[in-house]
Amino acid sequence: MVAQYFFEEISIGQRESITKKVTPALIEAFADVSGDNNPLHLDDAYAKTTRFGERIAHGALTTAFVSAVLGTKLPGLGTVFVSQSTKFIAPVKLGDEVEAVVEVTEKMPEKNRVVFTTHCQVGDKKVVVGEAIVYVPNRPQA
Repeated sequence: MVAQYFFEEISIGQRESITKKVTPALIEAFADVSGDNNPLHLDDAYAKTTRFGERIAHGALTTAFVSAVLGTKLPGLGTVFVSQSTKFIAPVKLGDEVEAVVEVTEKMPEKNRVVFTTHCQVGDKKVVVGEAIVYVPNRPQA
């Protein structure tokens, strides 16, 4: 089920999250959809030769979890991405449970934009931090 918050209903400090488990099937599906077939994500033998020593998830897969929160939970229906910035702090590995968290930090009424701090974490460790700006529609007039 997709939530829907209109611009007028959003407040500073409001936050929401989702948790996703990173599986080989999820990584393979993301590689197929994105076209990013880097063996670091798909080939155990190759990944063992890298500084990570094992396969890791695509960074863009991890940031896609932030998109899922914004598009389905807060603000939800009608949300349109304007921009996203991210900094990758640590790798996400197969089997990790990633919690993607967004929190409202600013509202820009002149353009119906909402600014969120974003992060993804595995346990208590942040693996990605950033910011997202989205357009949020107003409540329709009766």
